[in-house]
Amino acid sequence: MPLEAVEARRLYRQVADQLRALIDSGEYAVGSRLPTERELAEQLKVSRPTVREALIALEVEGRVRIRVGSGIYVIEPAGSAASVPATLIEGPFELLRAREFLEGAIAEQAARVATKDDLARIDASLIAMENVEHPGEASMVHDRAFHVAIAGSLGNAVLVRVVGELFDQRLNPYFSQLAHYFESPRTWRTALDEHRVVRDAIAERDPEAARNAMRDHLARSQERFARNFGAEAGASPTPARSRAARSAATPSKPKRPPKKQATGSGPRRR
Repeated sequence: MPLEAVEARRLYRQVADQLRALIDSGEYAVGSRLPTERELAEQLKVSRPTVREALIALEVEGRVRIRVGSGIYVIEPAGSAASVPATLIEGPFELLRAREFLEGAIAEQAARVATKDDLARIDASLIAMENVEHPGEASMVHDRAFHVAIAGSLGNAVLVRVVGELFDQRLNPYFSQLAHYFESPRTWRTALDEHRVVRDAIAERDPEAARNAMRDHLARSQERFARNFGAEAGASPTPARSRAARSAATPSKPKRPPKKQATGSGPRRR
């Protein structure tokens, strides 16, 4: 008998699959509001970033609509909605955590080996970032150039390729949809300031400061994407929707969601 490959499904996809099944079964009717991110995270016993990745995936699929300050609503699926190959898409927070680890180490080494030419390339990307509108395609080009220039100072083509490919995942549908809600000229200026801290640490030949600055920048990026985009106060779903949420969390023994306030709403800062 032929064997099939076993796939370790990403956690956010498991959450999305449960919510999609509840929508398809009618537990969440079109027009109804889902529980808040906080409530879903508590009931499913996962982090809020995981819930957020799942909700973004469902929005890209055309199953829910996120209304900032109001909540997450079930919508009528569009027959023409493009099919997204979920197996090929990384979650936005998963990508940022990977970059935080990898690029922190790269920045640390760059502070030891970067030449004047390397610093000139880093500075050129920062100057370009100062004079571009965001959000937009051009801003992403210059942002990418900054991170690739730092990797390039190590003289390792594999690291340059990996950093570039990880950055390019910002163009995937899930990351783009998440960025749509939280990126603005203000967040761009904040990110640019964080880039300058990384650059200065490299120029000052301070490996520890460079590593911490890069990791701090990417951790703060996670925090910016983790800000609440739904209604939290007074947003408890109707009894029918509460039952559905409980069955998503514990199918065999539904329980009322705990009433205590959740602590920690985003990725942990380093």
